[in-house]
Amino acid sequence: MITLNVNNRDVQVDVESDTPLLWVLRDTLGLTGTKYGCGMALCGACTVHLDGVPTRSCVTPVSAAADRKITTIEGLSPDRSHPVQQAWIELDVPQCGYCQSGQIMAAAALLEQKPRPTDKDIDQALSGNICRCGTYQRIRAAIHRAAELLTPRATQSS
Repeated sequence: MITLNVNNRDVQVDVESDTPLLWVLRDTLGLTGTKYGCGMALCGACTVHLDGVPTRSCVTPVSAAADRKITTIEGLSPDRSHPVQQAWIELDVPQCGYCQSGQIMAAAALLEQKPRPTDKDIDQALSGNICRCGTYQRIRAAIHRAAELLTPRATQSS
């Protein structure tokens, strides 16, 4: 048995230690928001946070995630109230949507490190996340919008 902390909940899973974390999340725990894309850590669809760091779950053995905090798209917020999710919805970012959970997880991690990222910061942080529909401009705009939602500017009085 391997003990995991997934979305702030301790769970025990009876799987081989080299099983990719992606399959434990999806098949064992039923958390299907994390997607399988390439299986080689090249596309970013399987991105989750391990101790706050964006991590490709398709190549991460479950044993490497034991005793670490795992956050999936389902754990980002229970009701889509995270500013990144709000911005994604407001700006209608997804086209097909398949890559979007990985994009959102990468964006949320970026904003934790850089609350006001530049376009260059965004491009660098999300460079490993592939969107086959090409919604990169909307993704960038949504990250800027999420930054505004996270750190609203003080209103000026007349």
